[in-house]
Amino acid sequence: MAVIIRLKRLGTKKKPHSRIIACDSRRARDARILEILGFYDPSKNPPLIKVDKQKAEKWLKVGARLSETVRSIFKRQGLV
Repeated sequence: MAVIIRLKRLGTKKKPHSRIIACDSRRARDARILEILGFYDPSKNPPLIKVDKQKAEKWLKVGARLSETVRSIFKRQGLV
């Protein structure tokens, strides 16, 4: 199973926010997840980012890949 760390969209129309999740890369964006790693809300100024660093590092050590958006979020947090 190939694990990818990506965003899962939440919120209402025109008020989106996202969860940072670990899931199987073959599944759809909002399908079943393996673990919730954090939260991202781009509508705030500055954007609200909360990441559980221990969980994220655990998945990265196992070999999980990052989506481009999550990679940029993790760079801001100093995880990559």
